[in-house]
Amino acid sequence: MTTFDSHIINLAGVLGKELQRRNWMMGTAESCTGGLLAGAVTAIAGSSAWFDRGFVTYSNEAKVVDLQVSPDTLNLYGAVSEPVAQEMANGVLLESLVSHVAVSTTGIAGPEGGTPGKPVGMVCFGFAVRAGSGITTRAATHVFTGDRAQVRQQAVAFALLTLLETIGAKTAQSDPTLV
Repeated sequence: MTTFDSHIINLAGVLGKELQRRNWMMGTAESCTGGLLAGAVTAIAGSSAWFDRGFVTYSNEAKVVDLQVSPDTLNLYGAVSEPVAQEMANGVLLESLVSHVAVSTTGIAGPEGGTPGKPVGMVCFGFAVRAGSGITTRAATHVFTGDRAQVRQQAVAFALLTLLETIGAKTAQSDPTLV
């Protein structure tokens, strides 16, 4: 059983309040975090008011079938890449018409699997926001340190914090009362 530290629970709670304030729903698409991000969100009581669904798409085939990630993007950049992360987040919004925002994770949690260009601890994130009749996406990459469990937990915290920043919400950095 995975437990989340107070920082992650706090971020998920702040995100939930902000999404409820806007009357927005969110979704997730996860590879390396394997459902931990959705687990952190749903650890918050009442999250069904602002969390629609989560996809765990560990294989490339699942990314293509469930999230409409282009096989060409996977072949050109590899699963651990910003273009794939963006397509994963975009795919959530294509599959969930009620969701306004989505976040995705794809990376190398370790302890093996790293390469010189893609080291263990590297996680790519996609952030998608439904804007009018379109979807805007952005990506971020971060290399975390620690063991597999630590990399995955840090990725969840980063995803929550960056999603808050993406939607223009106050974060712990801008408002110390959120800590």
